[in-house]
Amino acid sequence: MPAVLPSSPKVSARMSRQASRDTAAELAVRKVLHAWGYRYRTHFPVPGMRRRKIDIAFTRARLAVLIDGCFWHGCPEHATSPKANADWWRQKLDRNIARDLDTNAQLISEGWTVMRFWEHEPPDTVARKVATAVEEKKAARTAPREKPCDRGQHHSGGGTPHGAAAPVLRTRQAKGT
Repeated sequence: MPAVLPSSPKVSARMSRQASRDTAAELAVRKVLHAWGYRYRTHFPVPGMRRRKIDIAFTRARLAVLIDGCFWHGCPEHATSPKANADWWRQKLDRNIARDLDTNAQLISEGWTVMRFWEHEPPDTVARKVATAVEEKKAARTAPREKPCDRGQHHSGGGTPHGAAAPVLRTRQAKGT
């Protein structure tokens, strides 16, 4: 990306103060999750991508929660396009979106479930979806496993046969996929 001068000193100062972690939306979701008794890691490195971070990571459940800012990540409802240096900003924001997709792919390839939310989504709603996903992962991890049998069918004469697929955890589709 070629070096472009800021459109004004005020814009330069404002952009340099932009939070990249511990945003108001992130803190609000974390506060609700913590109040509900959930414990998590913050700004956890993406496996294989040390410079990228997961906003809220449930490491045991391998659940990555990312809360994206509407401007920086291209929210379809609230994103705006700056008029000054428009081409430079469009390229910058497009790269952010591409980086999000790359991060999603890396996390999924490492066995993580990715949940992305926009900063404008209500914290209680986000926390409820996250808590549900954590509980589903926890239940899948702690569910008693059936022992193999010789008969090739379920002992009770019905129900789920051995080797049936476990329920699939459904999460909101990550943007751009």
